[in-house]
Amino acid sequence: MTQKIADAPDHTRTWNLRLDIFEDEEGDTTAHAVLDTGDGRMDRWASAHCHPRDRLVPEIGDEYAAGRALREMGQKLMDLGSLDAQENSRGGTR
Repeated sequence: MTQKIADAPDHTRTWNLRLDIFEDEEGDTTAHAVLDTGDGRMDRWASAHCHPRDRLVPEIGDEYAAGRALREMGQKLMDLGSLDAQENSRGGTR
């Protein structure tokens, strides 16, 4: 059961985001972002690769892979919002 926050608007939601990051010994990093909205789930995968001439710094791969996964998820959310808004303006529901 979700507890209502005092003085909060009537429409409040908590979405949970989990971000798992995996790196192999060659410097390839993969990020898996999972968004749970309570009504549904969305996930995105993205990766980053260390250039062979670059020094292996795991945090850089983490940042690139995580950023890419979150950017893709953000774009998907924007696309869904746009579709929902178009449908709403026509009086329908998705």
